[in-house]
Amino acid sequence: MWTTAILRQYEREPDWKLAALSAKYPRCSTDRDTAEKGNLEWVTPGHPLFEAVRRHTSVLAVETFSKGACFYSLQHDKPARIDFYRARVVDGLGQIIHERLFAVEIIVGESPILREPGLLGNLIPTQAPDDLSAIALAQEQTQWLQENAFSPFIEETRKERLAEVERITAHVELSLTELIQKADEEIGRAGSDVERKLPGAEGRLAQADSRHAELLARRDRRRLELERQRSLSLQAVERITSVLVLPHPERNAPEVRRLRPNLETEAAAMKVVMGHEQAQGRQVYDVHEKNLGYDITSLDPTSGELRLIEVKGLAEAAGTILLTPNERRVAEDRRDCYWLYVVTNCAIKPTLQEPIKDPARFEWREVKKVQHYWLEVSTMTKPMVIREDSPPYGGTRQ
Repeated sequence: MWTTAILRQYEREPDWKLAALSAKYPRCSTDRDTAEKGNLEWVTPGHPLFEAVRRHTSVLAVETFSKGACFYSLQHDKPARIDFYRARVVDGLGQIIHERLFAVEIIVGESPILREPGLLGNLIPTQAPDDLSAIALAQEQTQWLQENAFSPFIEETRKERLAEVERITAHVELSLTELIQKADEEIGRAGSDVERKLPGAEGRLAQADSRHAELLARRDRRRLELERQRSLSLQAVERITSVLVLPHPERNAPEVRRLRPNLETEAAAMKVVMGHEQAQGRQVYDVHEKNLGYDITSLDPTSGELRLIEVKGLAEAAGTILLTPNERRVAEDRRDCYWLYVVTNCAIKPTLQEPIKDPARFEWREVKKVQHYWLEVSTMTKPMVIREDSPPYGGTRQ
């Protein structure tokens, strides 16, 4: 593909720190496996082409973001507004150290809550109502956001940056001090040769003096740079967009209510799966609150196998399991390492069924009313069996 002029403009921006874009990218892929198998250039975050496309997409989205959006939620009992902010931490040299997206949820009469930006993947787009809820016009929670999001963000970044700068400082001081010492020794030898009036000694002394002065200046310059790298500030804080979240109008309908997760059931299922993975000697991390499209990351330190595990819990021995749109997307994107773990009988004796790799290969049925996807699970006395010929609400998801 040829690199268009509209993308080339971004490499001329003052904050562009990457290599220049190539005139064309005839053999490239955004998928790592495809790139490796086909000996293609892997276009990933940090690649000039990827970053140029990302910037251009952001520019094109500004007008749309300014209009906001409206979503239905199965989890919300009250209308809410979610404000999205972007903030950057910049050092004293003007370099962007970290950039993060924040989402703060506001509900009338309740304290604000920080949410993961990816939560929109589990909501259902809809048209805004004619009569907007009062929450749509509520004031921004800027003070709360500063205390509970931005300040921790800059302190976290500062801690990481100071540790990094200290390591660099120690290396710089050690290496330059050694070079300066060698230059001092050369000055001493050249000075002694000058006193003995040896040929070329004065030239060597002048070179040694120049080298010594250069090293001292370099050390002073690096010390100043490192000191400025320690100085961090929060900049470019901007509200990107806001979305209105409304309780789904049919969230209490029997067929929809059955699909809503029960927190106790889900917690029991998570506990079983975490314990199982740890018993296998894997490094396990609970990420279910991050809205990544899966609940657990599990890494086998011996083989290097990574599992992105979506956990589903059923109160009974059988029932309906549900994938949100976000979970479905990730399952399709990461088929090489996405796993589905179903725990049944959570209300009595939680039982882990046989884990399923690549659940996206099954024909999930879309629930049009809420834009989610279901499979019917039957366990009986055998490992989990996926049936695709049952009615959508033959079981109850607790």
